[in-house]
Amino acid sequence: MIVIKNERTKYRPRWVPRLQWGALLCVMVLIYGSHAPLIALSKVEGRVPFNPSSCVIMIELAKLLLSFAALVTTEGTSALLSPPSPFLVAPYAVPAALYALNNNLVVLMQAYMDPSSFQMLSNLKIAATALLFSLCLGRRLRWGQWFSLGLLMMAGVCHSFSSLDPTDVSAAQRGARLHITAWGLFLMLLYCCASGLAAVYTERVLKSQKLPLSLQNLYLYGFGVIINGLSSLSALVSDKSFLEGYSWTVWTIVAGQAANGLLMSVVLKHGSGITRLFVISCSMLVNAVFSWAVLGLQLTFLFLIPLSMVALAAYLYYT
Repeated sequence: MIVIKNERTKYRPRWVPRLQWGALLCVMVLIYGSHAPLIALSKVEGRVPFNPSSCVIMIELAKLLLSFAALVTTEGTSALLSPPSPFLVAPYAVPAALYALNNNLVVLMQAYMDPSSFQMLSNLKIAATALLFSLCLGRRLRWGQWFSLGLLMMAGVCHSFSSLDPTDVSAAQRGARLHITAWGLFLMLLYCCASGLAAVYTERVLKSQKLPLSLQNLYLYGFGVIINGLSSLSALVSDKSFLEGYSWTVWTIVAGQAANGLLMSVVLKHGSGITRLFVISCSMLVNAVFSWAVLGLQLTFLFLIPLSMVALAAYLYYT
């Protein structure tokens, strides 16, 4: 008996996956770009009212629960009945440890450099990610693509520089000048390498194992909850309770970052870490627009320079 498959049910216009992929990237850019303004809105008398360590754990826990719900919905409970091999699960502890290291380095570096220097130098993680992407994954980039990534890094530097206010003389008189120590520079290089290695390693693990993405996320964020919980034990022993200071803004941050983490795993599974860099770079421009619309910060004509550089970098890389 010959069975003729219904080709009409299999047909899918080419523009549908592109539209879905574009919508996913736009949502990620909006979430990334709204992160800093939401933190600013959550402040009470100029201070963050919640414990940052508890917020990181809540984000990891939310990603874990969402991954569990997605796994049960798509694969059923059968995926949880058979115990996984330790050799299959162990690799997911590495990116969780690297991300936890980065979270602590961000706090530690503030003592060795000013926030503006941190913001500008952190763009070096674009170069670190590109180098590790090429070396560890064996992905050869064209010279035009290398140039576009360099342009993307310079766009981040220009955006950081454009946010500085040269007329703020009072801050300079108080000694809040641009500064960075040798130890701070070392920590910055470590931060950029750890950030790039985490993205590249996660991409390699997600693509090398033929497992459902929801199950891979369950392993990844399970380690994330454990490692971030252990690394934050000292910070949680404070005068603030675990959920003290949580408002609707803070819960919005938790929900947004949890969704962004799951969407990022889709990008690393089906795209690349380079796409992640473009998402982050585009988000800093959205961040500036949100800060202007919500917080009333002023935009100058210098804002158009990084905007043009990011657009040109994306065109050069993907053409």
